[in-house]
Amino acid sequence: MKVWILVSLCAVAFAKHEIYSGWKSYYVAPASQEQLSILGSLESKLDVDYFVQPRVDREGVALVKPRYQEEFLNVLANKNISHRVHSEDIKSQLDIEDELIEARHAEFRARSTQEKPYDNYLRLDAIYNYMDEVAAYYPNIVKQVTAGRSFEGRPIKYLKISSTNFEDRSKSVIFVDATLHAREWITTPAAVYAIHKLVEDRTDPELLENFDWIIMPVANPDGYEYSHTNERFWRKTRSTDQSPLSIMCPGVDGNRNFDIHWATVGTSNNACSDTYGGSKPFSEIETRLVRDVLEENLSRMILYITIHSYGSMILYPWGHDGSLSNNALGLHTVGVAMADAIYGKTLPVFSRYRVGNSLLVIGYGASGAAEDYAHSIGVPLTYTYELPGLRRGLQGFHLDPKYVRPVAEETWEGISVGAKRAREIVRSK
Repeated sequence: MKVWILVSLCAVAFAKHEIYSGWKSYYVAPASQEQLSILGSLESKLDVDYFVQPRVDREGVALVKPRYQEEFLNVLANKNISHRVHSEDIKSQLDIEDELIEARHAEFRARSTQEKPYDNYLRLDAIYNYMDEVAAYYPNIVKQVTAGRSFEGRPIKYLKISSTNFEDRSKSVIFVDATLHAREWITTPAAVYAIHKLVEDRTDPELLENFDWIIMPVANPDGYEYSHTNERFWRKTRSTDQSPLSIMCPGVDGNRNFDIHWATVGTSNNACSDTYGGSKPFSEIETRLVRDVLEENLSRMILYITIHSYGSMILYPWGHDGSLSNNALGLHTVGVAMADAIYGKTLPVFSRYRVGNSLLVIGYGASGAAEDYAHSIGVPLTYTYELPGLRRGLQGFHLDPKYVRPVAEETWEGISVGAKRAREIVRSK
């Protein structure tokens, strides 16, 4: 029996990433807007997935399926687009990631130490168990809320953290969410670590004296679980009711599903695309629940941060057209303060954060984004964090788990400084 179980487990581990057999990734470096446009067209023509979007002044990273690789390379060669291999074997990289995660688990078991969701990449149950424990142990400052259930029926939870039970109207509200894009695993520990610092650590009393906090670590639980069990690079939700193709191509890009210039730029009306914006704004229960938190707390909310990865960026509105908000100076001032705080804590393997308007920094527009929607309804300071990948090497979404805690720690530095600077700026107005 033991031998059979061992063999079965090995077979499951081996089969887990078979979908990525033969997949490769490439660095691409456009030298002109024309070349950049050509690369952009390959997303739909050849189903290219850009881990890092290319710009004229920045290399991108393109994930290409086996059946399209020859044509992809022919296009690059014919159009003289500079490129080189990023990874010859995506599957082997993911197998290594699994081994590293398991080794990290083993370290904690060997020390008989409880592994927390900001120490490693943990499954949804472990994250929710931690939130349950925190709410149970600290009932005077923590209230756990089940906002609703995902398309597949999983609870979507957040913690309300307050020393005054959200009753002091003079306090500012900060809202942080993460993992709206399922494959961006590093974002979850960053959000959970914020819970730890606010509730268990409490070394900075100002953060509870002046602020009420809402932390939603996993905004897309269906996609998150699916990325652990089936497809590591799954990005969307898992709904199947959006179009006739949705049974075959489930899900919606949550960060294209908000009601702000919906379906106008940087999105797709093809249900099989990773950037499919859905059949209508807020078609997804996951985005509706984020919307509800924003609207319910709008009168006191001064700062909203939606955590994504990767690229070491702090982005602010407007992302759909690159125009600047009337509050652009405040947005940039607080953004730079957050980036500087992160830089003071960061490791040398990570790039320094860039701060700016979403379209201008990333190089492409995106409609229906959470950051733009929150700003459009009146949250004065709204940001998308793009957490770091390694400055050199292959790791982006699948960042070595040894970096989970350092990234969580440096991200918290940005969030905490951002809250304080946000309050200063909003109060000064």
